[in-house]
Amino acid sequence: MKNVLKIVPAACLAIALALGASPATAQQPAAPTPGAIAAAKEILTLKNASAMYAGAVPGMVEKVKATLIGQNLNYQKDLNELAPVIAKQLAGRESEIGDGMVGVYAGEFTEQELKDLVTFYKSPLGQKLLANEPKAISLSMQVMNAWAQNFSEVVASAFRAEMKKRGKEI
Repeated sequence: MKNVLKIVPAACLAIALALGASPATAQQPAAPTPGAIAAAKEILTLKNASAMYAGAVPGMVEKVKATLIGQNLNYQKDLNELAPVIAKQLAGRESEIGDGMVGVYAGEFTEQELKDLVTFYKSPLGQKLLANEPKAISLSMQVMNAWAQNFSEVVASAFRAEMKKRGKEI
């Protein structure tokens, strides 16, 4: 088994090299440039991405508190008293989510692509997209949910019909 474990990484490297990758690129992608990071931050600011995670810290504090209360009913009063204290201590940590999102954008797009996206989002059409996209996503989710509800009834009817052919009612 130990010999196999030694062979697997070497085989993976050989395959990567055969496909044209250099040993450096086979290990990890290049780090985003400072310009890519700046453009990614600007895009997320334009998209008001921070609104998605603004309540992450108090939300997580409440979630963990509820779990702890469920496991320690005798400490409910203490945990309820401590929750706002802990939320205050950890306030601002949601920015870590934003930093992670910047890294994702800067890793998925080139610096030039990010700059082009900034230009687009600042254009009239980009501004319209930013303004209307939340509503379009919400309406799209409603369409998907309605479809799923209706289609589940179609699927259930198909099951009932097939089971009936087998002489079984469901």
